[in-house]
Amino acid sequence: MSRLNRLLLSTTCFAGMFAVPAMAQETDTPTSATTAQDEGAGETESGDIIVTGSRITRPNMTAAAPITSVTSESIRAQAAVNVEEVLNRVPQIAPDSQQNYQDSDGRQRIKLRNLGFERTLILIDGKRIGTMNGSDVNMIPTSLIQRVDVLTGGASAVYGSDAVAGVVNFIMNNDFRGVQLNANYNFYAHENQPGLVSQIARQYSFPQPSQGSATDGGRIDLSLTAGTRLFDERFRVSGYVNYRRGELVPYSARETSGCQLVESVKDGPLSCSVSTYTYDGYVSPRTGANNGNQYVNNPDGSRSFIPYSDAVAANPYTDYSFQRKNERWNAGGFASFEISDAAELYASGMWFRDKSANGFPARLYSYTALGSTPYQVNCNNPFLSASQAQVICGAQAGTGAMVPIELRYRFTGVPDLEDRYLNEGLRITGGVRGDFAEGWSYDVGGVYARNKQEWSWSFPSIDLVNNALNVVSVGGVPACASGAADGCLPLDPFSSRSPVNNRAVFDYLTRDSYGTQTTINKLYNVIATVQGDLGTYGIKSPWAEQGVAIAFGAEFREDQLEGFADQLWRENMGGTDQSLSQHAWEGNVELQVPIAEHKPFADLLQFNGAFRLSKYSSNPNTFSTWKAEALWAPIPDITFRASINRAQRAPTVVEAYQGSNISYDRITTAYNDICAPTRLGTTTDPNTGQQVPVYGAPQASQAVCAATGLADNLYGSPTLLCPTDVGCTVRRGGFTVDPETAYTKTFGIVLRPQFLPGLTVSVDRFMIDLNDSIGYNDYDYFSNGCLAAGNEFFCSMFVRNADGTLYSAPAGNPATGYLRGGTTNYYKSKSHGWDFQGQYALPLGGAGRLDFDFMGSLTTLAGGQDSPILLKYNCAGYYGGGCGQLIPKWTHALRTTYTTADQFFSASVNWRHLGPLTNVTNSGDPALGWTEAGERATFYRIDPYDYIDLALSFRVNKAYSFRISANNLFDKTPPILPNSYNYGLSRSNTLSARYDSLGRQIALGATINF
Repeated sequence: MSRLNRLLLSTTCFAGMFAVPAMAQETDTPTSATTAQDEGAGETESGDIIVTGSRITRPNMTAAAPITSVTSESIRAQAAVNVEEVLNRVPQIAPDSQQNYQDSDGRQRIKLRNLGFERTLILIDGKRIGTMNGSDVNMIPTSLIQRVDVLTGGASAVYGSDAVAGVVNFIMNNDFRGVQLNANYNFYAHENQPGLVSQIARQYSFPQPSQGSATDGGRIDLSLTAGTRLFDERFRVSGYVNYRRGELVPYSARETSGCQLVESVKDGPLSCSVSTYTYDGYVSPRTGANNGNQYVNNPDGSRSFIPYSDAVAANPYTDYSFQRKNERWNAGGFASFEISDAAELYASGMWFRDKSANGFPARLYSYTALGSTPYQVNCNNPFLSASQAQVICGAQAGTGAMVPIELRYRFTGVPDLEDRYLNEGLRITGGVRGDFAEGWSYDVGGVYARNKQEWSWSFPSIDLVNNALNVVSVGGVPACASGAADGCLPLDPFSSRSPVNNRAVFDYLTRDSYGTQTTINKLYNVIATVQGDLGTYGIKSPWAEQGVAIAFGAEFREDQLEGFADQLWRENMGGTDQSLSQHAWEGNVELQVPIAEHKPFADLLQFNGAFRLSKYSSNPNTFSTWKAEALWAPIPDITFRASINRAQRAPTVVEAYQGSNISYDRITTAYNDICAPTRLGTTTDPNTGQQVPVYGAPQASQAVCAATGLADNLYGSPTLLCPTDVGCTVRRGGFTVDPETAYTKTFGIVLRPQFLPGLTVSVDRFMIDLNDSIGYNDYDYFSNGCLAAGNEFFCSMFVRNADGTLYSAPAGNPATGYLRGGTTNYYKSKSHGWDFQGQYALPLGGAGRLDFDFMGSLTTLAGGQDSPILLKYNCAGYYGGGCGQLIPKWTHALRTTYTTADQFFSASVNWRHLGPLTNVTNSGDPALGWTEAGERATFYRIDPYDYIDLALSFRVNKAYSFRISANNLFDKTPPILPNSYNYGLSRSNTLSARYDSLGRQIALGATINF
């Protein structure tokens, strides 16, 4: 048996959500599968123990919190080229699709329990990937992932801030030996069939995709990995290069997104979104008798105008991206040198560069998008026919007079405009570890991470457009009146699909038009851990074989953010450059105490605990987190486990700045102090004959006003009225934002019946209760809340002057006289439910082996309470309204794999199930915004969805293997939702992050070892 085989069979680290045979570079594949769904420790080929959820590293350590592991074999079977695609199929993770999402910035982040990416801590080999603001798992090449551990529950006592919903730990293959080439190519093979969307789109004469097979969206993923051991295997070094490229799939390629469906009235008729940016050209005079009239150039090419209507409108979203075109490079390496048992140096470096773009129709923008001054056109422009000039210029037609005009034009035969994103990342780790005394070891290391994002957007120049509109005839040829010195080319917006408007004209209009905003996030993280096995000194329970284990840790972490932009961006988008930072000092201790092992009353009884103190530079207070865990296995077949954590998320460097930075504003709306008399209007004074104001009682009661700090004698006084010219004052910032605090609890049972070898089943109850969540609320949130209930939470945001007023001079940075608004701690979020996992390996003798892997999640509560006066709500199983697109109550994945006895062939079938979703309008719950009058009769429910994936793998020999797979084998069409942007920020008529929106995906892959 090879060394790798012995290692795999002796540990439980290579747990499998999926058990296709591993394509190891120089060893045989294992003959049995092990499970990691309840194990917290795994050992790499180099012998390094990787533990998720603990700083104590003991082989085969049983975790008290449930851990789901996804193996490299599962990733290959899914033909995944993005980490995001792998994790979208884990029930505990809220799906995301940053490369298939028009409004995305291209960064891939992870959201456990649908509690937001900022509450999920991402680790690589137990250390942070980067800052919370800048993290991007694009950095991680899928081909180098050994496994992914998903710990769903608080872990702040072990890892510090952000591990509120849980931890995702990517374990990398950092001790590769040999040379390996991995290649993967996948594409979509979808059958376009007429449906509801195409039926509505045809009413607008919008072009639709051809019926029948559509093959598109090709993506290639290539990786080269090499590594070796030197100096009696004490020096380990490996490196990799990875390249990925994806083709654009526009909305127009699918019948489900042939136009954006709009339902303007509940249960009313469906329509398509339309645009004035037509290929025929939109014209609206801004002077004369036809001022404001809307016209379109006659499509017959006669240079005449016809009235604009939906009949001649354009589809605004045909060129939007269902799958972005994107390109990514990854490179990096790992190294370690064992000087002695007392000192091993280790280091790693990871780099990536990801470019992606969202396409937008190439067009001549409305002047309203570029400023407030209309375009100018000369009335003797040779492109204008006599009738057109009469409509636009009236009596000035045919003269050299310049008149204002509104123009919109969609170009043909030129590249799209683009919303461009360039994401780059560098992550360097290093340190030293070893044993320094009997039973004691240390690890001192750190992380430097730098993420840079450049966001570029086109801001065409109105001056260039005006140059190109001022056209004269030179020898019978249209030319710019300004001449060609600056490269000006004449623009013809007065003819349908004018051949004059070619690539050269478009390039002139958009030259130097891309402004860029840059954001750089940096993490400096130093971690020192000392751990000891006190059993070496006899400190252990009399009933246990292992001694007490302890770990001490100290950590320094600094987050930095720089934001800046070029002149063009600032001119059009405003804003200011920023340079922000926040740091934290932390110390922690962790205990593992086996009470009894292999005794009649307990095969295992163990308690674990941890405590951490944290001091953030953005807060004057010190904060603590802790965990307590227990494991009890009365017999080897049954293990009960429980854990409770006090976890925290400190404000990000941006949130801390928003909270502390002081800014003032005036309430220019009709707001009035709730304790001032109500303005009812005016009346005539009988004595003077002048108009005088009439007042009524204040909106709030005297008791509520007292809660705002108002003296009783000032209640209802006209002096409290906000000045009509400037209004009351709002102060945002100048307040400390505290960390969020969550109490996370899990209780579960793990069954490994000895009478059925190869079977492991676990059931766990999870409860995450988040308090003091960080968010933005403006003054009206607090004013309305105080008015409704007189609650201190709201009323304390009134900071009155001594005379009770709420207005002040902001220039003096006043201490009183304002309403508070901005980023604060406000209220509660909750996520409760059940997780189910199971694995079963069934030997078939000489016929091979069957492996079954199941994971499911039942969400019973996903919601909370947004303020003390609002109802508690539960979004589990609902979408829309305040629920957005939450997780169904029940989701699961069941993979069944057959492997031949000689490991040559394996076939795997995966069943993915997504439970039904109901619109909040039909929830029957007033807390979700339900009213009887608002109930819908159409488009209120998404039925359960089931997807089948198939993967076939062939291992020809130790050097070569190949595989073919089909995800969404039966090409199931996604559910259709009008107004989909309101639900999932997608204009494709579905929830593209949750459902397989592009159809069947075919993948071909191969691994070659040299």
